[in-house]
Amino acid sequence: MMINGKKLVVIALGGNAIKQAGEEGTSEDQFKNVALTCDQLVKMNKQGYLMILTHGNGPQAGNLLIQQEEGSDLVPSMPLDVVDAMTQGEIGYMFQNQLQNAFRRDDREIPIATLITQMVVDKNDPDFENPSKPIGPFYTENEAKLLQQTKEYAVKEVSPGIEKSWRRVVPSPAPVDLVEAESIKTLLNNRVIVITSGGGGIPVVRQENGELVGIEAVVDKDMAGQKLAEIVDGDIFLVLTDVDHVYLNYGQPNQTPIKQMTVSDAKRYLDDGQFPKGSMAPKVNACIAFVEKGGERAIISSVHQATSALKGEAGTEIIPD
Repeated sequence: MMINGKKLVVIALGGNAIKQAGEEGTSEDQFKNVALTCDQLVKMNKQGYLMILTHGNGPQAGNLLIQQEEGSDLVPSMPLDVVDAMTQGEIGYMFQNQLQNAFRRDDREIPIATLITQMVVDKNDPDFENPSKPIGPFYTENEAKLLQQTKEYAVKEVSPGIEKSWRRVVPSPAPVDLVEAESIKTLLNNRVIVITSGGGGIPVVRQENGELVGIEAVVDKDMAGQKLAEIVDGDIFLVLTDVDHVYLNYGQPNQTPIKQMTVSDAKRYLDDGQFPKGSMAPKVNACIAFVEKGGERAIISSVHQATSALKGEAGTEIIPD
């Protein structure tokens, strides 16, 4: 969607834009990481692009759930959909605050707003029967099995080969519709940078009478980002993660960066098992869906290469056949 001659980039920020591996995730840590990311976003804006931002919330939601459970003897604990809303506000505030500061350092005042958003999902989605979304900290197998027994967590091994390779998992249904779509479009048309659908949006189901009811789940941020990009008619879908490229044979001596691939190439690599299901596969699938629905191009890159990636000088570009 061109607005005043400028292309709209939908930016899906990975967890490393907020919390780096090995960090405790303190407020200071997260603000520091967000500030570095916002410096890149300002540079991107100076290239002449309009932006809308979305982000993940896996570590934050997992940690907040622990706080809810551990404090439940003192105050009532909140369900996962409410925790999703809490983290939308938390992370949205961090990005809104630091992006405003970054623009001011660049002698510019640009309106920025965080919008708490609800994502409609199907209550019959199969992921409710077989949860797949990792949240919270990593555990050893013994720690995970103990939590399974004592707290009835669903747990899975997500990173084989390391000591703490287990995590709690929760349902991750596919996004169907974005409730606040018209509000988002109104803000965009008034040149507001919108931070929205954080953590995939708050999952809700639509009742037969049309009313919305929250449901305990976490929507995959990459697929939610693609749904957002589709709804706002974005020109470019930029997925920022912790690697500079998508790789073939990732982690092996013969790993090879992919600079560009067509939709057909990407589907073939997925069928060949090149992209791990818990990490790169959802990002590639989201990019495929975006391009197939009319998007100009999708890009997967690291945060620090974001501006170069938009110029075609870094990252992996997914284009139509």
